[in-house]
Amino acid sequence: MAEEIRRRAEELWPTIVQDRRYLHQIPEIGMDLPQTCAYLKKRLDEMGIPWQVCGGPLPPQMTADYMAAGFPEMKRAEGITALIGSGAPCILLRADMDALPIREENDLLFRAQNGYGHMCGHDSHAAMLLGAAQILKEREDRLPGTVKLLFQPGEETGAGARMMVDCGALENPKVDAAFALHVQPLEEAGRLRYSMGVTSASLDTYIIKIKGKGGHSSIPQCCIDPLMIANQVYQAVNLLVGRETNPAAMVALTCGVMRGGSAVNIIPDQAELHIGVRTLDMGAAEHLARRIPELTEHYVRAWRGDVRITEFHTPCTYSREPLCRELAEALGQIVGPERMAVIPPMTGTEDFGYITREVPGMFCFLGAGAPGSPPLHSPNMVLDERVLSLGAALYANAAAAWLARRQNSGEEEGT
Repeated sequence: MAEEIRRRAEELWPTIVQDRRYLHQIPEIGMDLPQTCAYLKKRLDEMGIPWQVCGGPLPPQMTADYMAAGFPEMKRAEGITALIGSGAPCILLRADMDALPIREENDLLFRAQNGYGHMCGHDSHAAMLLGAAQILKEREDRLPGTVKLLFQPGEETGAGARMMVDCGALENPKVDAAFALHVQPLEEAGRLRYSMGVTSASLDTYIIKIKGKGGHSSIPQCCIDPLMIANQVYQAVNLLVGRETNPAAMVALTCGVMRGGSAVNIIPDQAELHIGVRTLDMGAAEHLARRIPELTEHYVRAWRGDVRITEFHTPCTYSREPLCRELAEALGQIVGPERMAVIPPMTGTEDFGYITREVPGMFCFLGAGAPGSPPLHSPNMVLDERVLSLGAALYANAAAAWLARRQNSGEEEGT
């Protein structure tokens, strides 16, 4: 079966490349990707694969919060689910499809021209999943269960997967296991890397807006200085990492934004901090998620200011070890076991964690470049398109092998 799938993926390579290049030229950011979704729906229709929109209007406060974080206005989230096969069990194959607010600066003839860019490779993920869809659709009568495809928006917001889960992506039919791929331009093309257990760091973001009382710098006693308060808050939350988290826990706290004021002789009314915390330790994340708002509010109140804190929380992605060991065999049949390796978890964040909180999942990196290449999120990032057929075959064989094993063993879950 694996050899058939690999050969078919190679035959489909020109089509997968065509899909990827089309998506690459129409990058869209955030939760609502109308051009991207329209193209994917058209391609699924051409394959005779039934699909549904997964999503809906965003709560007004969520829209306002994301705009405060620097995203464009997003009033709705729209992803796509599609089904191949029928009945239980069901495995989900996920591909994200949103881009970044980065202007592309490479020499590709098909580079984007709209000021955004697929510099995290999500265009390739969507194209590879379309290729896998074609392979699986052609084998549909041999699938002992259901493969659910999820084309997900908003991964770069840190909450696109959460919206898909909230909107029922893991139901009807109920999903029993999930698998996702991500390209890695810093890794030699064709190599596959994965972690077992915690796979990616959580990311907790705090947008802290401090309101003081502005005035002339010669009369500070008549003012409430929000810049001074912001400085106090920043120092205080940094001390939490060294004083209240286990030194063995990986915790990285960064203040990426600190702003306020307009002139040296004016105490401003407001100041703002954007603080991000990444960790591979779930206990540390939970502790800091309680303590950062608590400490911030106490410091601001102590200096007679007011504060509004907007929070975003993306959990660690967790790859279940039994599922990893099972799927690794199927993945090795495509790339070769000698080209696979278990690696430490990445300190970046991946919102697939919202899915692995609910069902057993596995997340892998597919090498698509070479060491020293421009990395993900670089305006110069390029991918080796030869790996697109490999990615399609990996998606398809993981799903087909997982279903076949359940048919042969009578198992119904991927734990």
